Amino acid sequence: MKRIITTTVINQSGVLNRVTGLLMKRQFNIESITVGHTEQPGMSKMTFVVHVEDPGKVEQLLKQLQKQIDVIKANDITDKSAVMRELALVKVTTPPQVRSEVQSIVQPFRASVIDMSKNVTTFQVTGDPEKIEAFIDLMRPYGIKEISRTGVTAFTRETQRTEMKPDLILQ
Repeated sequence: MKRIITTTVINQSGVLNRVTGLLMKRQFNIESITVGHTEQPGMSKMTFVVHVEDPGKVEQLLKQLQKQIDVIKANDITDKSAVMRELALVKVTTPPQVRSEVQSIVQPFRASVIDMSKNVTTFQVTGDPEKIEAFIDLMRPYGIKEISRTGVTAFTRETQRTEMKPDLILQ
């Protein structure tokens, strides 16, 4: 079972090592990690996609992460309404005779061409991980030369409650 764990941390040397070390000690297989600055100076957000055998271990992990001195907040956002994105660079064999065919497949994914040579095109595609996987699967028959993926970055959606005033309801 895959889980998406986000942590907000103080951005200082060694924090990534301490957090990944804790995941390793608890025998979580890390499938992807993304780290970047937040809107707050001196803070970073880490997003981990981990494989978990025992769902009960996730709560224990979150508690242990919270105890880390550099960790401000830790959350499991797997079952919450979240915005998730990943970026992939995919280098595909595209001799001239298949370019238009490949381009018609690429179009619905809104992938962009970022490099092109005589027989190879490099595409950039962003979206949720399932979209990236679907794109890669469709490119495989043409010959994928290389793939580089960023890993998932995510946060929860804001919930908005709006009260409807009776005089504003259309009849």
